[in-house]
Amino acid sequence: MRRVLFLLIFGISGTAVLVSLALWQMQRLSWKQAVIAEIESKIDAVLVALPADPDPISDKYLPVFVTGTLEPGELHVLVSVKQKGAGYRIISPFLTDDGRRILIDRGFTKTEYKTENRYLGPATITGNLHWPQEIDKYTPVPDADNWFARDVPAMAEALETLPVLLISVTKTDNNLSPMPVDTNRIPNDHLQYAITWFSLALIWATMTAYFMWRTRAQPKGHET
Repeated sequence: MRRVLFLLIFGISGTAVLVSLALWQMQRLSWKQAVIAEIESKIDAVLVALPADPDPISDKYLPVFVTGTLEPGELHVLVSVKQKGAGYRIISPFLTDDGRRILIDRGFTKTEYKTENRYLGPATITGNLHWPQEIDKYTPVPDADNWFARDVPAMAEALETLPVLLISVTKTDNNLSPMPVDTNRIPNDHLQYAITWFSLALIWATMTAYFMWRTRAQPKGHET
């Protein structure tokens, strides 16, 4: 009986822990889905003119349009795009008609087009404001040729603009493909984790039941 009791306690405890981990992942899934839905609602909001003083928190993802001039000078942010391979995001200065200079993320170009002459001049561009958080302690320092992340304050200093980045959905050159803001890159693996924990809980409970059955079915003379 002591052996059966031990197996029962051990089995129930292990199953409970695994089920609790699965339920926690389900809670995380609900939270992540709510976050993604909120971001998508901001991305798809009504298009407005560029605010007078864009705020990195309240105006993040805000869809806006600007009219002005694409100016010379650009930064190349090294990226890799699925099914396209390695290339660069092209970040350019843009002078609005009301005299403000901001940053425009014009989109992706392949490596061979990195130094190609691109369209400069009058343009009306639509897109979403963004202040991406891509810098960590492992991010290399940008050099004369390449940037390795979009660091809005540093890019603004380099191009002498306001620290405002507009991710364009407007195609501004033949060899540039816009890379609009979306939620595809936000990790959301909580359902897979929950399924894994529920599966392990089922296996644990099944093995516990099997060992209990085997222990109870074992003749007393053969008990160890």
